[in-house]
Amino acid sequence: MPKRQSIEIPGFAHSNPIPGASRIGNLMMSSVIGGRNPDGSGMPADLAGQIANVFTHIASAMQAAGGSPDNILRITFYVRDATEGRAALNGEWVKMFPDAASRPARHTIAVPGDGPGLVSCEFVAVLD
Repeated sequence: MPKRQSIEIPGFAHSNPIPGASRIGNLMMSSVIGGRNPDGSGMPADLAGQIANVFTHIASAMQAAGGSPDNILRITFYVRDATEGRAALNGEWVKMFPDAASRPARHTIAVPGDGPGLVSCEFVAVLD
């Protein structure tokens, strides 16, 4: 059996001792990825800025693992407001996955909260 490999995402880190993603063989699963700025300067106050950062972190995670967004099978998004979140996600979604015939599965879940994070995600990818 292949050995598990931690994938660190450039510009993103957890405060707990967990990697941004983990890979065994060709299967990769991310930890929860939030909308912090990739330069470490905090988090945008607005949903659009946080969503853009989440997509940046997704692309960086895939590159760090030796893949690309084309390898992503499913993404689950967690948003403060499901209606606003789904609509706001669509712009970045179509930029990252422009081919309607080749998009990953997606699920968006509303989660309550009072902190600065308005969106986060986790994903599953199958690498070559």
